[in-house]
Amino acid sequence: MGTMNGKTVIITGAGRAVLSDGKSCGSIGYGIATAFAKEGANLVITGRNVKKLEDAKEELERLYGIKALPVQADVSAGSDNKAVVQNVVDETIKAFGRIDALINNAQASASGVTLADHSTEQFDLAVYSGLYAAFYYMQACYPHLKETRGSVINFASGAGLFGNYGQCAYAAAKEGIRGLTRVAATEWGPDGINVNVICPIAWTAQLENFQNAYPDAFKANVKMPPMGHYGDPETEIGRVCVQLTNPDFKYLTGETLTLEGGMGLRP
Repeated sequence: MGTMNGKTVIITGAGRAVLSDGKSCGSIGYGIATAFAKEGANLVITGRNVKKLEDAKEELERLYGIKALPVQADVSAGSDNKAVVQNVVDETIKAFGRIDALINNAQASASGVTLADHSTEQFDLAVYSGLYAAFYYMQACYPHLKETRGSVINFASGAGLFGNYGQCAYAAAKEGIRGLTRVAATEWGPDGINVNVICPIAWTAQLENFQNAYPDAFKANVKMPPMGHYGDPETEIGRVCVQLTNPDFKYLTGETLTLEGGMGLRP
C-alpha cells in the first residue's frame, strides 16, 4: 500500500505534458501528480486545457489504479476567481469527502519580456495565475486542511530569488507566493497544517519551449545546477512533495527548499 492511500490531493496546473521525446514527463504539475498517484492518493487535477486534464486522468487511472478528478479552472483578471476556486473545492469534497494536501503549482507568464516593455495584461497574467490563485486556493481549502491536519506546498522560483532577466512579472508573482507561504506557515502551524514553498529547477516542456523561443534569455537565466543535470519533475520534484505531506516532516514547516538537479530531499 502507498503512503497516501485514502487521502486526497489537489494539484493545480497538472494536465498531462511530455517532453519533445513524446514520452518523458514534461511538467512539474504532472510529475507531482504521478508521484502522488504511485502512493495511492486520490487526485484532483486542475488547469485551463481540458484535453490535457482528460489525458492525465486516463493515464494516471490506467497506470496506477487511483481515482483522478479533472476540473477545468482558470484564475485570471476579470473573472470571478473565488467562485472558480470554490467550485474546485466543492467538487473535491463531493467526490472524495476530504482534502489532505493542496499543491499550488499553476503559473503562466510572458517570459523574455523586459520590465520596460511589460504590459499590464502580461503582468496580470503572472500575478493572477500564480499569486492570486495560491491565495484563493489556500483560503478555500483552509477549513478542510484544518480538519485533516494537512499540507500546503506552494511553488516559487529562482527567478525571484536571483532577479532573472526578462521575468519581472513572473519573479514578482513568485516572490509574493514565497511571502504568502511564510505567513501561512506562521498562522496555520498551530492548526497542524504543514506549509512549505519549493523553488525548483526541472527540465520541462515549458523550459524546452523557452530555450527555443528566447535563446538569449535562456542562456542568461538558466544555469546548469552543480549536480550536472536538471531536476526530474516526478522522481525529484514530485517525490519531495510526497515527503512534505508526511507528518514526520512537520519540522520543515515554512522552509524554502531550492531543488537543483537532485540536490534536495529524497525518500
